[in-house]
Amino acid sequence: MTDTELIRGLAPQVLGILVRRGTHFAAAEDAVQEALLEAHLSWPDRPPDDPLGWLITVARRKLIDAQRAEAARRRREEATFDEPAPGPTETADDTLLLLFMCCHPALSPASAIALTLRAVGGLTTREIAEAFLVPEATMAQRISRAKKTIAGEPLTAPGDVAVVLRVLYLIFNEGYGGRVDLAAEAIRLTRQLALECSEPEVAGLLALMVLHHARRAARTDADGALVPLDLQDRSRWDRAAIGEGVRILQGALAQERRGEYQIMAAIAALHDDAASAEDTDWAQILEWYDELVALTDNPAAALSRAVAVGEVDGPLAGLRALDGLDERLPEHHRLDAVRAHLHERAGNVAAAAECFTRAASGARSAAERDHLLLRAARARNG
Repeated sequence: MTDTELIRGLAPQVLGILVRRGTHFAAAEDAVQEALLEAHLSWPDRPPDDPLGWLITVARRKLIDAQRAEAARRRREEATFDEPAPGPTETADDTLLLLFMCCHPALSPASAIALTLRAVGGLTTREIAEAFLVPEATMAQRISRAKKTIAGEPLTAPGDVAVVLRVLYLIFNEGYGGRVDLAAEAIRLTRQLALECSEPEVAGLLALMVLHHARRAARTDADGALVPLDLQDRSRWDRAAIGEGVRILQGALAQERRGEYQIMAAIAALHDDAASAEDTDWAQILEWYDELVALTDNPAAALSRAVAVGEVDGPLAGLRALDGLDERLPEHHRLDAVRAHLHERAGNVAAAAECFTRAASGARSAAERDHLLLRAARARNG
């Protein structure tokens, strides 16, 4: 492990320790950043025997310096500011508690994602901004507002695991942008959470991410165009990652407390297990989707279920399964894309072309838009 990787891994622990001891979040992060800068400058020549202890000590000193400077500005005696009182013995739980704090229910999903990547992921504001394709100043303001929102919140006990999992899954679904692979970053953070939390849904989410990430190399062609799952070169899938994802999923399912992430991971595993698109066990996938819809009543799950219905019972049955989703998924381009796919399979090429074109207008990326427009053109040409 390089010094840079070590420092990045330790930073959230140091920040968590300082905040747990009562230091204001923003002040603690400033102190940690200064300590990290000093580490980058001095460690290559004089690496410490205890890197975590070194960073904590230096960050404390930076806090004291900041407190003394503030005291001077307010014309107070330096002696009134002592070193922060020692807290409980540091444990790995501090990073976990920090993750829960960054996913505080008071934060919007966008703010929670940004703060998590900054404080727990150790990414720079510029890296996060590039990943989300927004100006650095915009991302800095978002992170600053998030810090103010959670200022004063105690870092003493874990919060809602479901909120944290939702934020991590949102990060994963942002995919691959800028210089930062957000999908890989989400997997890294979820692995950390899984080490400290035995909830089966944590393992379920990790399995889901690993199983999807295993297909990454086959998702685009040499020109960067999207390749649908049924047309992907499965020899490019990462079989070792698929094996790991299945093992994680089996461990979660063995606890017999199924949740939505475990079910979605089971569906992903069935896709990954098929040697070809024709070998996909759609009947079993449909059973899992039935369970997922019954559990969550999620319209997005119902949309994916309609695809499975189309494979098992035919495209017209799949189209009927979309009934009622227009009201629950207004202006949702995926609904148009699924409807187009089912119309195309049913031979309704004019309707398919129209739906593909409409779906393209709401696409979230240029690659997705181009793919949908190409499908529309192909439908028009029969």
